[in-house]
Amino acid sequence: LRETLMTEIELITTKIREEFGASDAKRDEGLTTPSDIQRYDNICYGKDPIWQSLDLYRPKSMKGEKLPVIVSVHGGAWVYGTKEIYQFYCMRLAQFGFAVVNFNYRLAPEHKFPSSLEDTNLVFQWIKANKDNFQLDIENVFAVGDSAGGHLLGLYAGFATNEDFAKNFDFKYPTEVKLKKIALNCGKYILNKEDYDDPQAAALLAALLEKGGTEEEIALIDVTTKVTSNYPETFVMTCPGDFLKNQAILMVKALEKNDVPFEYHFYGNKENPLGHVFHVNQRLAEAEICNKDQTDFFKKGIGE
Repeated sequence: LRETLMTEIELITTKIREEFGASDAKRDEGLTTPSDIQRYDNICYGKDPIWQSLDLYRPKSMKGEKLPVIVSVHGGAWVYGTKEIYQFYCMRLAQFGFAVVNFNYRLAPEHKFPSSLEDTNLVFQWIKANKDNFQLDIENVFAVGDSAGGHLLGLYAGFATNEDFAKNFDFKYPTEVKLKKIALNCGKYILNKEDYDDPQAAALLAALLEKGGTEEEIALIDVTTKVTSNYPETFVMTCPGDFLKNQAILMVKALEKNDVPFEYHFYGNKENPLGHVFHVNQRLAEAEICNKDQTDFFKKGIGE
C-alpha cells in the first residue's frame, strides 16, 4: 500500500509540475522587466542557494526611500512553484510603491511540512536583518499568497499572532517585523471530508505531511483554527471560476468569529468567471483591478 501511495505521489507531483509549468510559461510569454523597476535577484536567505533564495523589486523612482514591504508567497499545490513564475506579478505590485520580496521555498514531497513555514519565517528574519541594506520599512510589512501559498501565508499569519500554534515549532517569529495586513487569494484554508476521498488530494496531503495526513496533522494545518483576535487584517478574494471559491467563505467565517477586520472581494461573474489565481495574469484587466484593490488595502494600513 505504501509503495502504491509513493507512486501516486510521484505521478501527481510530476503531472502538476509539467502542466502548471507549461501553463505559467504560456501566460508570461513575452513579458519583460519593466523599465521603472530595480531588481535584486537570487539572494540566498538560508543555506540552500536554490530553494532558499529570493528576489527583491523596488521602483527606481523611489531610490533611497524607505518603502513598505509586500512578501509574496507563491502557490503550486505545495509541490510546484518558483519565484520566476511570480516575477512579473510581483514587479507590478512593486510599481504601486512597495518593496516586494518574491521567494522560493522548499517544496513537498522532497521537503515535508513545516519546511515551507520555516522558510517563510527565514524570509521575515532576512527582512529584519537587511532593512537598512534595501531601505525596508519593517514597521509596515504586508503579504500576499494564493492557492497553496494562501494556505501557507494563512498559517504563517497564525504562527506570527497565535502563541499556542507557534509553540509547535522550534523557530521564532521576528517580532520587530510588523505584519500589518495580508491578502489571501483563491486559497485553501481548511481540509474537507471530500479531500480524503479524492485520490489527487490524498496524494498531495501525503506529499506534504510526514505521516501522510493523520487527524493531528490535518488539525495542525487548518488555517481557520489559527485565527485569533490578533490575526492581521485580511483581504480575502475569489471568483466564479475558482475551484476553491467555497474555501473563501470558510476563512471569512473564521475572521468574523474572532472579530478580525477583513474585506471580501468576489471578482468576475457568470459571463466572465475568470479562474483560479487569475490575478497573477498581467494581461487581464481584472488582475489589474484586483491588484490595485489589494495595494490600496495595504496602503490604508501604513502608519496605523
